[in-house]
Amino acid sequence: MATLKPFRALRPAPQNAVRVAAPPYDVVSTDEARALAAGNPDSFLHVSRPEIDLPPGTDEHADEVYAQGARALADFTARGVLTAEAGPRFYVYAQRMGAHRQTGLVACASVQEYVDDLIKKHEKTRADKEDDRTRHIDTLSAHDEPVFLTYRAVSAIDAEVDAVKAAPPEYDLTTADGVEHKLWVASEAAGARIEALFRKVPNLYVADGHHRSAAAARVHALRQGKAGEHGAFLVVVFPHDQMQILAYNRVVRDRKGRSADALLGELKKVLDVSPADRPEPAGPLSFGVYAGGRWWSARVRPGSYDAADPVASLDCSLCQDQILAPIFGIQDPRRDKDVDFVGGIRGARELERRVDGGGWSMALHLFPTKVEQVMAVSDAGLIMPPKSTWFEPKLRSGLFAHPF
Repeated sequence: MATLKPFRALRPAPQNAVRVAAPPYDVVSTDEARALAAGNPDSFLHVSRPEIDLPPGTDEHADEVYAQGARALADFTARGVLTAEAGPRFYVYAQRMGAHRQTGLVACASVQEYVDDLIKKHEKTRADKEDDRTRHIDTLSAHDEPVFLTYRAVSAIDAEVDAVKAAPPEYDLTTADGVEHKLWVASEAAGARIEALFRKVPNLYVADGHHRSAAAARVHALRQGKAGEHGAFLVVVFPHDQMQILAYNRVVRDRKGRSADALLGELKKVLDVSPADRPEPAGPLSFGVYAGGRWWSARVRPGSYDAADPVASLDCSLCQDQILAPIFGIQDPRRDKDVDFVGGIRGARELERRVDGGGWSMALHLFPTKVEQVMAVSDAGLIMPPKSTWFEPKLRSGLFAHPF
C-alpha cells in the first residue's frame, strides 16, 4: 500500500507565486542561481541556493550556507512571502511543456515506507550529496523541494484528480522556460477519497530526487523521539503514463588522440554503423553518433547482450558496455573526467558544439529510457547506470514546502 497524507503547505499567495517559483537547486549552478535571483528578494533560490547571498567563493557546504538558508526561509515567512495553509490538504499540480501534459498529486509520503522499499529506488546515491541535503533539510526543519515519484496509473485516481482540476486553479503561471504550471487545493472530501485510493497502490517509485528522499530518511533518524512531522517527506506523485523522459546523452574524449575516422573504425567492429540524416536514433538499441563533423547511426547487433536482463538491456548500459568501456577505456563513468553527460533538453546542437569546439572527440545521442524500464529495474531490486534518465518538465521549487 502507498501511504500519502495531506499536509499544511507553506506556500506563496497566488499573486506572488511567479516571483517565488524557481528551478530546482540541482539544475542550476551557484552563478546561474545568483543571476536568476538578482533583483528578486522573493526568489526561492535564496532558500534552496543560500550561498548566493554570501560572498562569492563561499564554500557551498560551509556551516554558514546552511544557516543562511534557514534565515532566508524565516525571512520569507516573516515578510508574508510564504504563509501556512489553514489545515492539512492535498494539492494537484499540473504542468504543460509544449504538447506534453502531466498532472501529479502533492502530498507527504512515509519515510518508513521509503526505508522498507515500498517506495522503490533505481539509483545509487553519493555520500557527499546525501550529506549536503541532510544538513540543508535538518537546518531548515523543512522539506523545501519535493521528490518526484511515479506509480502505475489507476483510472479511479485519474478521475478524482481531474475532478479537482474542474475548479479554477490557485496558481496559473508560465515560467521563463515556457512551461505552464497550475496548482489546485483539493477539498478535504476529495483528499479523503484520493488518500483511500492510494492505499490500494502497491508501490511508489522514485523518479527524480534520490538524494532528497535518502536525506529525509536520515533526518528522521536523527530526530527520532523528537516532536515534528519528520516521518513524512514532500513529494509530487505522477501516474506513469503521463511521465516524459528525455534522452541523457554523452560526450566522450579519446585519451589516445585518435582521429574521427579511427574511432568510427573501432565502432564498426562492434556495432552496425551507417550515415544518418538526423541526430536522434530511430528507436531503442541504437545510437546517434557525432564524429568527423557529421551524424552516424550505430545499431546494436542481435545477440550481443542479455535481452532478459532489465539493466544490461538498457540503451545506457549498452552504451557503456559496447562503446565507452571497450573503445575509450572508461570503466567508471561516475568519476571519469573523459566522459560528460548532456541532458536531452539541451538538444543535439549542444552535442555538436561540444565536439566541434575541440574539447570532445565524439557525441552519443541515446534513445530515451522508458518509465516501464525504470520500474522493471526497481522491481528487480537493481540499480540503473548513472545518468540514465532526464525527466522533463522539472518541478518548480517554492510553490509549496513542508515545514516540520
